[in-house]
Amino acid sequence: MSRLFKQYRTTILPKLQTELHAANIMAVPRLKKIIVNAGIGKLLQQQPKNLENYVDAVRKITGQQPVVTRAKRAISGFKTRQGQVVGLRVTLRGKRMYEFLDKLINVALPRTRDFRGMSRQGFDRRGNYSLGLREHLVFPEMAQEDLTTNFGLGVTIATTAKDDKEAYMLLKKFGFPFSAEGGSAPGGKGR
Repeated sequence: MSRLFKQYRTTILPKLQTELHAANIMAVPRLKKIIVNAGIGKLLQQQPKNLENYVDAVRKITGQQPVVTRAKRAISGFKTRQGQVVGLRVTLRGKRMYEFLDKLINVALPRTRDFRGMSRQGFDRRGNYSLGLREHLVFPEMAQEDLTTNFGLGVTIATTAKDDKEAYMLLKKFGFPFSAEGGSAPGGKGR
């Protein structure tokens, strides 16, 4: 059992149940999945032979084989052709999801340059949170000599929360480092 999942079951779940006045534990919000995206289309235009290196890097970071995403149609403004590789995507659930979140919160985010906390503006009004990382090198599995180029990652945390306020409470209990600025919690008067 993952350390973060054990913490959720033993401490976070009962606290959230009392704070949200939920009738039973099934009404308490929980994590559904974490989606990790890497947009590598521009990098592959410069170095088309590095696709396997990027796939390997995302596999090391997430612990799961990524799916190669391709362009659905040609867009001349983005210099993409139909069927061209534009990114990598991984959907994490269960044990791997909690292990990745633990690594993201406790290792990767504090290692980012000029880190002052995550913005509260990443909520989508449906209880999900998205964030972007400029460098994949903040993860401990990546050594700087592995790849010659750096790429960013988009991370979306999907929850069963009804609104942003519940999702914020859930992520805050997990120890998600939100910044002190940005006003009130999501769903408050700031919106």
